[in-house]
Amino acid sequence: MSILLATTSVELEDRIQRATSGHVVAIKGPLPDRPEELLQRLVGSPVPEVVVLDAQASSGQALGLAAGFAVASPGTSVLLVSDLWQEIGMDAMRAGVLDIVHPAAEIADIQVALERAERVAQLRGQSTAPATVAPTTATVAGGRVISVVSPKGGVGKTTVSTNLAVGLARSAPQAVVLVDLDIQFGDVANALNLQPEYQLPQMVRGDAARDTMVLKTYLTLHPTGLYVVCGPESPIEADGIDGEMVGHLLDQLAAEFRFVVVDTSPGLSEHTLVAMDHTTDLVLLTSMDVHGVRGLRKELDTLDDLEMFADARHIVLNFAENGRGLSTADVRASLGTDVDLVLPVSRSVPASVNQGIPLLQSGTRGPVTKELAKLVERFAPPAPTGRGRHRRSWVGAR
Repeated sequence: MSILLATTSVELEDRIQRATSGHVVAIKGPLPDRPEELLQRLVGSPVPEVVVLDAQASSGQALGLAAGFAVASPGTSVLLVSDLWQEIGMDAMRAGVLDIVHPAAEIADIQVALERAERVAQLRGQSTAPATVAPTTATVAGGRVISVVSPKGGVGKTTVSTNLAVGLARSAPQAVVLVDLDIQFGDVANALNLQPEYQLPQMVRGDAARDTMVLKTYLTLHPTGLYVVCGPESPIEADGIDGEMVGHLLDQLAAEFRFVVVDTSPGLSEHTLVAMDHTTDLVLLTSMDVHGVRGLRKELDTLDDLEMFADARHIVLNFAENGRGLSTADVRASLGTDVDLVLPVSRSVPASVNQGIPLLQSGTRGPVTKELAKLVERFAPPAPTGRGRHRRSWVGAR
């Protein structure tokens, strides 16, 4: 990996050197105005795959320089070092910055950010290679795509999806995107109390479909640091969105984000099937009723026949309570497999939905919140306390 670091901080230079075992070229001094002024100091060396800009002295200067790299050297991955991700995150994304690293990030976190930046740079370098030999976006970039599915509606799929996404964003702010793929009647925007400027139709067509940087500016930012692809405002606007468009969108997002959470429509629609083809982990949801359990059993049998997700299934039982004629043991027996998480009936859930504030955002305590946190931990274990909690603030890798 070829890495260029521009900084005035001796401490930051030491941390980057340690993270790369000394394989970094450090240029000391204030940031210049143009990439060419920085690259000229490499004395004829190749353009680096990764450029790390210290934005602590001047965020505006660093953002301007990053935007210059997006034009002058689009194959280069640019990282910023800053503790102001909330203030500059959107501007950084528009400037083409791949990741923002906290100045106090652990060495291991810096290493992960740099390794992912290298993979993305390699992907960009292969964009002109024949499609038959180039690896797929999801494979190279390593984004984890988690689809929440259910054979029937009304089982709390959007509640689980939004809480999972918000919970992941707590451990990796601005490194998580939630996609509302219930393209006719999706309700993610309301569930998160968002008023999006752009929705799914604008993101699968035109400039956003051709240019990932444009796509990223179309995303809606939630207060938790979660990015959201909101569903169309009406079923009419969903007309013409086909499976190929959906697959391309998920590939684009997987190349840029650590986690892509997909809230699907009920059943196995064309769009849900395409999402599953691009999925690394499947969260299968059912409510505690005979029809829901039987439907999920059919879906599990289908997945077995297709040999899909044998080791990447997470089965969630929602609305569990005594006195409904079924027990958790009955559900396990009917499904022929174990249930990973059981979400009990709770008055806090409808209140959360009506307010547009997920339980894992509000911090409401209770059995449901505890189980939802366990679901999040299946994908992102809690960070250690202390300085280690300053993780990469967005667009990280697994």
